[in-house]
Amino acid sequence: MGFAARLGVRLEGVRVNRQVLRAAVSVTLVGVLVKLVAAGKEIAVAGVYGRSDAMDAFLAAALVPGLLINLISESMNQALVPTLIRVREREGPERAQQLLSSSMLWMCALLAAVSLLMAATAREFFPLIASNFSAAKLALSLRMFYALLPVVLITGIATNCTAVLNTFDRYAIPALAPIATPLAIMAAALACGARLGVWALVYGMLAGAVIQAGIVAGMMEAEGYRLRLGWHGMTEAVREVAGQYGPVLLSAVAASGGLLVDQSMAAMLPAGSVSALVYGGRFVSVVLALLGGAISTAVTPYFSRMIAAGDWAGCRRAVRTWVRLTALVSTPVAVLLIAGSHWLVRIALEHGAFGPRDTAVVGRVLAMYAIQIPFFVTSRVYYRFLIARRRTDLALYCGILNLILDIGLNLALMRWLGVAGIALATSLWTVSTFLFLRYWTWKLLDQAIHAETPRLG
Repeated sequence: MGFAARLGVRLEGVRVNRQVLRAAVSVTLVGVLVKLVAAGKEIAVAGVYGRSDAMDAFLAAALVPGLLINLISESMNQALVPTLIRVREREGPERAQQLLSSSMLWMCALLAAVSLLMAATAREFFPLIASNFSAAKLALSLRMFYALLPVVLITGIATNCTAVLNTFDRYAIPALAPIATPLAIMAAALACGARLGVWALVYGMLAGAVIQAGIVAGMMEAEGYRLRLGWHGMTEAVREVAGQYGPVLLSAVAASGGLLVDQSMAAMLPAGSVSALVYGGRFVSVVLALLGGAISTAVTPYFSRMIAAGDWAGCRRAVRTWVRLTALVSTPVAVLLIAGSHWLVRIALEHGAFGPRDTAVVGRVLAMYAIQIPFFVTSRVYYRFLIARRRTDLALYCGILNLILDIGLNLALMRWLGVAGIALATSLWTVSTFLFLRYWTWKLLDQAIHAETPRLG
């Protein structure tokens, strides 16, 4: 390769990295605002409800709808986006619209069917995830679960619209739209908590989901993609999305199974353990969403475009660059959270019904959860490359391995550290995820580059 060609390749790599950086910074800055509002919501909710039975019941009720959204709609987005970009660039926008309409119809049908199935079987599986709940507490949780089920379909549509907007390099406002939910919950808790009790949180969550969906659906239509559900036949593109969707969905089932296992085992511990696990985890989830979520959102369209163009060397440069940068940023953040866990919980949550004993428990949970941060954030780069490469089978194998490790580590560590042991188990299987995804990313990149070299020669 001559000097001019090498210079062109290097400049193209710089251009792509700058685009990814702008997207990641945009998502991060907006995410900071969303998470600040979410933190304000947590403070308000903790002050009104504390670690009460009612709060435990609400958290258990909200768990399954959130898992269903991640299982079905987020999995669909991961399977759809690489193919949608390829179809739009090679076959035109009309074919892409048909693929989107068929995929959204399929997704909404799945969301509705699974929601109905969960409603029909809730009395059987809820005692499993809330094994230590009293009869009254379990009944309250069930009633709230039924009321929250519409959130599954509404938020599923919103996340699908957001993923489509990202393919047009629209990041800021779609990333801001989820702020509607914590704002609505906080307003409902403060204004109606005394009168409606924990049901104010249910109504706030429903209102926030509707507002978020309206914002991103309107934006998607402005970009030329219509929010239309319609079947346009089992085309090659639809078959490709379906083939990728199955492994991603099953991988998400395994990951969600881990969350259910964690909360179910926390429910076996003393009262308030479920709330402690959730409160401590949400501090870390802020970092994971800001760093891991931002880089995942930013790199996905660019990996998909480079793979569609066969630019394997560009993929390798991008993977190496963003793994290094995410590790450089996320490691000191993890150290700071671990060192300041007790202080952070005391400042943020210790007021009203939340006392010093609660701070001690949640602080230990936070410290154990924070260990995972650099491993999780850097692994998102590898994961998004594998999804764009359409190797969703590897995501499935990784998910199964994680679920097995989660159960085994929980059983061992919760006896030693209590609810903090469950958080430590999560951090430990995150390390295994990092190693697994790293190995397969570099293996596939090396294979693709070696296969391309003789052809170019």
